[in-house]
Amino acid sequence: MLSDNIKSYIHLHFIVFIWGFTAVLGALITLDAFPLVWFRMSIAVLIILLYAFIKKLPLKLNGKTAAILLVAGLIIALHWVTFFKAIKVSNVSVTLACLSTGAFFTSLLEPIFYKRRVVGYEVLFGLFVVAGLYLIFHFEGDYTYGIVLALTSAFLSASFSIINGKLAHKYNPTVISFYELSGGVLFLSLYLLFTGSFSASFFIIPATDWIWLFALGSFCTAYAFIASVQVMKFLSPYTVMLTINMEPVYGIILALLVFNEKEKMSWTFYVGAAIIITTVILNGILKKYTKKAK
Repeated sequence: MLSDNIKSYIHLHFIVFIWGFTAVLGALITLDAFPLVWFRMSIAVLIILLYAFIKKLPLKLNGKTAAILLVAGLIIALHWVTFFKAIKVSNVSVTLACLSTGAFFTSLLEPIFYKRRVVGYEVLFGLFVVAGLYLIFHFEGDYTYGIVLALTSAFLSASFSIINGKLAHKYNPTVISFYELSGGVLFLSLYLLFTGSFSASFFIIPATDWIWLFALGSFCTAYAFIASVQVMKFLSPYTVMLTINMEPVYGIILALLVFNEKEKMSWTFYVGAAIIITTVILNGILKKYTKKAK
């Protein structure tokens, strides 16, 4: 019989495959990044509320914890905004390749949050990641803005993973997901309100966009979000972030199948992307054997 750790790891790969498809949905939806993320998170919050009501799950938390989760929601909202904006100004392949640097950012942040020393080989691997990024930057100059947005998204994703890694062991994943997604909706609503973006036209959306938004908000967000927090009870933040780096592989393959010519890049792009993804995987393997040796 499979252990909780193995089942969680398999489940996480399925979730990451769904997230790879999220990038394709982001390219299919015609909305700009801010309204896209607002609708995505709003739909997810409503579905989680319905789920909690059916399961009779109490959602009450103390004020301090609720505030932390709401702020974490701001981080995930900004992660998604920069992610989808990167897709809009570049393409799925460029965005996902740069997003794979999330594990590198996690390796830099974990010593701070978990009070462990910086490991030498992580610094070396970090240099390989930079080399991979150089190849992408140097030969895909037309996508510079998208690359910067995607790297920002990767850093925010790593920060969010660290925060959730600490919280996942203490609270119900549905409760965590509800507050974090609600926090994202709250902060995005304030931004849209103060920028005068809320209007009748804001809610006039093509029928096809509604279909993709519902798929994005329900299956790819509400389900995947709760499930990802659940697996964090059994897996470390680094393992989660490492596995998430399969998202570019799944996403780039799906994008090539769906968009064909639009997603085809120069050979140097694929070399750079391969260096980044391979480095991250090697980092995880080395980390596993280092822990076993202790």
